[in-house]
Amino acid sequence: MMMLMVKRKHKITDDDQAGSSSTVGLLEEGIKEISMLEKRVTRMSYADLKDATDNFSENNFIGQGKMGMLYKASLPNGYVLAVKKLHDSRFLEEQFISELKILGSLRHINVLPLLGFCVESNQRFLVYKYMPNGNLYDWLHPMEEGQEKAMEWGVRVKVAVGLARGLAWLHQNCHTVKIIHLDISSKCILLDQNFQPKLSNFGEAMLVSSTCASSVNSEFWEMAFVKEDVHGFGVVLLEMITGVDPSNMTASSNNVLNEWIGHLSSSSDFHGAVDKSLIGKGFDDEIIQLLKVACTCVDPIPDRRPIMVQVYEDIKAIRERCDLVDDSSLLMQPEICPATSEKSVEIEMAEFQ
Repeated sequence: MMMLMVKRKHKITDDDQAGSSSTVGLLEEGIKEISMLEKRVTRMSYADLKDATDNFSENNFIGQGKMGMLYKASLPNGYVLAVKKLHDSRFLEEQFISELKILGSLRHINVLPLLGFCVESNQRFLVYKYMPNGNLYDWLHPMEEGQEKAMEWGVRVKVAVGLARGLAWLHQNCHTVKIIHLDISSKCILLDQNFQPKLSNFGEAMLVSSTCASSVNSEFWEMAFVKEDVHGFGVVLLEMITGVDPSNMTASSNNVLNEWIGHLSSSSDFHGAVDKSLIGKGFDDEIIQLLKVACTCVDPIPDRRPIMVQVYEDIKAIRERCDLVDDSSLLMQPEICPATSEKSVEIEMAEFQ
């Protein structure tokens, strides 16, 4: 049985930190790549971003992540952006280039649009479309004590469908490059004004060319990396169903998940695992079906996990049983993508530039 590979492709070793010459080489290479990427992504001036964020004032501060700090930016024409100011670290150069390469080429309803970037001396900025409803994590885990969860079942299903659709497209799109996110969490799932989810934070993502992969390499790729995305999706799905903060899922979490899987055989046992705000609203059967999907995604053996195309189809079926309508905008053309089962599957509203 093949074992799952190491989680992250970006690791900083002592040798990396000591090798100043290699760092300089990396920065020089990055500058060349940035020049080439200007053809895909708009390069913005530092002065404009400074004005739009009121000199990156606290009033415009949205939040902070692993790569940097996020600010709300208001343009004179009324358009609102989100500006990520990367932490001052030369080791983030590769993540910066990765975001430009990937998000600069992708257009999909469930992928956060990258609108521009800025390089000012040693500072790096990425500019995105502003998402007024913030991230999924904050909706599931309100900061204010005693505040009730405001995300109803229908919205959670919509988020689950959208996220599954986006990941299925990234993994199975018809182009020669497949994309593995490798850093999926509720904090990198942003929500637009209609609660349509947008996958963000592609700094750890991996691009895999399907044209030069042998059948053995393709199987290894799917086992070691695609199934890691499936696991990450499953954890987010469990988080939406149970309300459990993933930070509480330590090394012992697999035991908890295995217990949940065991309880699914009895309809009277699953209530204890489900967010109490969801119980008794007329969707209990659909909730347990979605919980089953989540548990298959977090199976400890990677090759027993489904691919995201199948997960997407399963969750769409649950949505239909709930009589929930997909109100996504139909502005983009559908993308027909081959699944590993040699069947064609429609991944809705996809566009690749």
